Amino acid sequence: MQTKYLIIGNSAGGIGAAEAIRQVDKEGVLTMVSEEPYPAYSRPLISKYLAKERTLEGMLFRRSDFYDQNNILLLSGKRVTHLDIDSQTASLDDDEQITWEKLLLAVGGRPIFPEMKGSDKTGVFTFTSLDDAKAIDRFLDNKKKAVVIGGGLIGISATEALVRRGLDVSVVEMKERILNTILDREASSMAEEVLQEAGIRIVTGHTVVEVSGKVSVERATLDNGETLPCDLLLVAIGVLPRCELALDVKLEMDRGIVVDHHMATNHPDVYACGDAAQAYDFVYRENRLSPIWPNAYIGGRTAGFNMAGIATEYPGGTAMNSLNYFGVDIASAGMPTAPDDGGYEVISKQEGSTYQKVILKDNIIVGMAFVENIEKSGIVFGLMRDRINVESFKQALLADDFGLAFLPRSSWQGQLEGPPELILQSAPFIQPEEETFLGE
Repeated sequence: MQTKYLIIGNSAGGIGAAEAIRQVDKEGVLTMVSEEPYPAYSRPLISKYLAKERTLEGMLFRRSDFYDQNNILLLSGKRVTHLDIDSQTASLDDDEQITWEKLLLAVGGRPIFPEMKGSDKTGVFTFTSLDDAKAIDRFLDNKKKAVVIGGGLIGISATEALVRRGLDVSVVEMKERILNTILDREASSMAEEVLQEAGIRIVTGHTVVEVSGKVSVERATLDNGETLPCDLLLVAIGVLPRCELALDVKLEMDRGIVVDHHMATNHPDVYACGDAAQAYDFVYRENRLSPIWPNAYIGGRTAGFNMAGIATEYPGGTAMNSLNYFGVDIASAGMPTAPDDGGYEVISKQEGSTYQKVILKDNIIVGMAFVENIEKSGIVFGLMRDRINVESFKQALLADDFGLAFLPRSSWQGQLEGPPELILQSAPFIQPEEETFLGE
């Protein structure tokens, strides 16, 4: 078959691209290929599915008629096995071939799985897809204890779901503290305290080296020889970019698929976004992996506009997370801690269970963390994203009454008077229960 636009992937980036294409080109044949058999759903909500707080219908990223309404051919439950760049052809696992004019790789990431003796036993799972959540749900009957490997976003999210299902959970984190990629030591310690109060055991500085049991998991052995009894072992230590198809066509690679400010690869008519793409980070001012939901969607939209012939620059993304664990709201973005090479300024405030911090470089915000009181996080992030010089009001950033009145009029007037799409972009944090992570 032939298509004008081929999108491989049906998650945030792929949907963002499809929507952008259809804003420009209503008629060009648009085909999406997805390995999963479901309409696009919000991956951050798989923990809510496991906790029995959401159904698939309650997780859908777009209405189930989205594809029909936008004249999109969705090939679900199929996998692209090979790309031929010369003939611009994609081969599927059912031997079907698709010839494309413009291609987007929105292929996501694959879960990192460490070497562990006995990891092939029944009861060992990863946690990045709805099928993972469904498999764990089917397995949970009469299970009492779980070990979660990974104290990052995915691991803690899964931990909360398992606790809500009545399991005793131990979290094993290789680094010295949990949530270390998004929080500093103080905020991480506060989060750890909340988890411990919920009855969760946290083991840091160690990892699991062996899984034991006759057929199913019965215990996990740590690298210090300690054993943790468990009926279930969940591996949640992040994702790696899926780059197999990029290697097929010899695209430029680093840690992921390298893209420019238009989300284009080094090959004409091939684009990439989401977990698989190494795109511009406006905090570090270089291309980096940033496998989270909002960046995937915005990167996909940027790619889609360019695929449809409308030159559009990716504004850049950075790590940003808005989440709620065990009733505690957390928002963070940019650098979690100030680098040791100097030139950074840290402003912080802690009052009881509330913690707020911003990191500045040359009076530009490059990092932020809010625990409990996160109401002002959207404004602070907007200042970070727009690289506003905050020298004249930086001491007010963490004030209880901080708001637009403190900002130079030029920093917000254009947004409030601009088109609705721009105004919406000025408030990037979605509701805490809609956690923004895709990976780690």
